[in-house]
Amino acid sequence: MAKAACITGVTGQDGSFLAELLLAKGYTVYGLVRRLSSPNVANIRHLMDQVQLLDGDMTDQSSILTALKESRPDEIYNLAAQSFVQTSFRQPVLTADVDGLGLVRLLEAAKEVVHDARIYQASTSELFGLVKESPQNENTPFHPRSPYGVAKLFAYWACVNYREAYGMHVSNGILFNHESERRGLEFLTRKVTHGVAMIAKGKAKHIELGNLDAKRDWGYAPEYVDAMWRMLQQPKPDDYVIATGESHTVREFVKLAFREVGIKDWEKHVRTDAKHLRPAEVYTLCGDASKARRVLGWEAKTKLPELVKIMVEADLERVGG
Repeated sequence: MAKAACITGVTGQDGSFLAELLLAKGYTVYGLVRRLSSPNVANIRHLMDQVQLLDGDMTDQSSILTALKESRPDEIYNLAAQSFVQTSFRQPVLTADVDGLGLVRLLEAAKEVVHDARIYQASTSELFGLVKESPQNENTPFHPRSPYGVAKLFAYWACVNYREAYGMHVSNGILFNHESERRGLEFLTRKVTHGVAMIAKGKAKHIELGNLDAKRDWGYAPEYVDAMWRMLQQPKPDDYVIATGESHTVREFVKLAFREVGIKDWEKHVRTDAKHLRPAEVYTLCGDASKARRVLGWEAKTKLPELVKIMVEADLERVGG
């Protein structure tokens, strides 16, 4: 009998890639989606006849309970979040409600309806924030620097608590930055690759960014959802850092993107503005995924130059002209 999986945040970058992966493995896939006047289903439009969509909202306990009763999943992947760090500074209460309490609502519903379901929580490298060591691993102390990071830290420890208190199979994936051609336009990497494509096609003259010296560990999203699945196949739940182990500046990312379209004097097309700076900056992130390699047999394959190439080519095709 086919396994059933329920994915919250199925319309997002990770949710869409995970749905594809699970469908290819023969799962029955349910996706939790918020009821909106204009649903944003672009990432899963090609899967609409294969994924069973359920109405639900991470701020509404009853809708989560109903969704789990309808789907009776063997595996639950919680990818729903207010995931834009900059927005979390402007909307900290909403971020806490969705990213922190939303996870507790899900755990409570699972405890009641599908106690034995295996649960994946989308944790984040933003937990480390003001890093205490580099690279960061599962034992590195946390110091989040945004309402988003704080909310995700609450959710991280809630997972550990439900695991220890109720014997639930709950795992945290501490995923470092992972991008793709499906990343939302509000995120730095897509802002860059889409902006570069617009400039290359003569439809824009510059892009506006914040701190070019911030360093991040960037990987390719389809590989990272495979790590999520692997976590839930383990006999015991645990927490894993998922990363490439390489750290690069925003400046490097930008330079690579412009190089893809043959623009060498990229500096004249980039403006920096303080409005894009965070009130509390996370200066450098670099993950040590040795535990994931050892236990899950997972390793990042796509490194930054190839990732940038994939994203720029997709945006050039979208922009057209």
